[in-house]
Amino acid sequence: MNLPVLRQLGLMLGLAASVALGMTVVNWAQGPNYRTLYSSLSDKDTAQIVDVLQKINVPYKMDEGSSAIMVPAERVHDARLKLALQGLPKGTDGGFEMMDEQQGFGTSQFMEAARYQHALEGELARSIMTVSNVQTARVHLAIPKQSVFIRNAEHPSASVLINLYPGRNLDEGQVSAIIHLVASSIPDLSTEQVTVIDQKGRLLTPQKGSHEMALSAAQLDHAQRLEDSYIKRIEGILTPVLGMAGVKAQVVADIDFTIKEQTEETFNKEKPALRSEQTSEEKSAGSTGAAGGIPGALSNQPPAAASVAADPAATDNTANANPPAGAATTATTADNAQNSNTRATRNYELDKTISHTQMASGNLRRLSVAVVLDDLQGTDDNGDPVRTPLKPEDIKRYTALVKEAVGFNEKRGDSVSVINASFNVPAEVEAPPEPSLFEKPWLQSVGKQALGGIVILLLAFGVLRPVLSALATRGASAPRMAGHDNGMMIADDRLSLGAPQQLNRLAGPTDYDTNLSTAKTLAAQDPKRVAQVVKTWVGSDA
Repeated sequence: MNLPVLRQLGLMLGLAASVALGMTVVNWAQGPNYRTLYSSLSDKDTAQIVDVLQKINVPYKMDEGSSAIMVPAERVHDARLKLALQGLPKGTDGGFEMMDEQQGFGTSQFMEAARYQHALEGELARSIMTVSNVQTARVHLAIPKQSVFIRNAEHPSASVLINLYPGRNLDEGQVSAIIHLVASSIPDLSTEQVTVIDQKGRLLTPQKGSHEMALSAAQLDHAQRLEDSYIKRIEGILTPVLGMAGVKAQVVADIDFTIKEQTEETFNKEKPALRSEQTSEEKSAGSTGAAGGIPGALSNQPPAAASVAADPAATDNTANANPPAGAATTATTADNAQNSNTRATRNYELDKTISHTQMASGNLRRLSVAVVLDDLQGTDDNGDPVRTPLKPEDIKRYTALVKEAVGFNEKRGDSVSVINASFNVPAEVEAPPEPSLFEKPWLQSVGKQALGGIVILLLAFGVLRPVLSALATRGASAPRMAGHDNGMMIADDRLSLGAPQQLNRLAGPTDYDTNLSTAKTLAAQDPKRVAQVVKTWVGSDA
């Protein structure tokens, strides 16, 4: 209370500033380390994520520069899991729920069509995001306006931009599925008009090549799958015997992808059937007194002696027992007294077969198998590892197993080669070194707390305690009597406030010689004032 008002006010302000600084350091030291939870979010996703974080009592703060949401480092993964459980962040604009929003009274038809197209794009993006490895997606539709007066109408097209998770890729089947998904959702949109790219600008849509190239890629994929299947069979039957790393196999499959079609028409000659028969017979009676035949010398001969006519039925012969269909059989009998002509037409139905055969594509023409077997591994009497080559009879047995596993066919030209060789043992991978003390995750938190404690101690014992102690001591030693002259009060002020004056240096914790030299200087300059100060000191000590 002996200090002046200004110095009392300065003392109170210093105490308040020291306490505020100490509290700030304590809060900084004990506060969590924040890490980015999500960044580059839309306003709608940001609002929904903040609302969920508040409900699950997760502290957060917003980065003003990047608008990123930051949470304590130890709760990042837990917060992401809980947000993913609720489908956040969505990453795309709304879908058909946009149509439920209130529209103005004067909304035009163009705006309604634009809102519908935007909602359709959002729904397609949501569907694409459900595909594995796809993080976010955007869909752009180009739907031309249709008119009944345009004969050659333009067809719609679509482009899809997908953002994949780090280290992930889409195979051809997934890309084709996305293309067909978009094409099937828009009327008159063909798969050739859909383009898919990723966040790196790579075109994922298959190039528009010839049909033969597409078939070649599918054939190569089929051959690789077939070869992998044979390799798994070989390793599956030999691994239990020789170990996981003791078998290496490769298979080459020669596959015939030729497409053949054959049409064949066959007749069964063994089973003819008579379908129809037509017979005609002509007879004419001859005269003994009339000349007949071709005019000439021979026909003017007198007739020969009469004879008995033979049986006409006995002279009816069939030249071919099994004539073809539509064949005519004719038998003729003639003598001098009577002429007979018999004609027969018989139609046969033969057994006919017409077959159309389409040969299956992808037939295996030849199989080549190569297998390498490692040496047997064991230990000697001293416990050291020993590698023993396989015996010829063991290789024969393993060869037989391989042939049975792949379905060896000698007529097809298959070949199987099994040899024994010593594998190179790779060097053991050294374990990663333990992280140093400075790389420990908890070091940062402990370092902050230790640094905060050091700052508090320095502030308390290095600043506050000396200042408060000096002020309190000098304030108590100040004279309380009234009637001091102006010069004495100036001396008291110098002693109390600790200003860089010569009288103040006398009260400071300096060495004896320095104090003595300062006192002599003061006595020489102002002996009356020094005498008054000494008198005051003597009176206070008494």
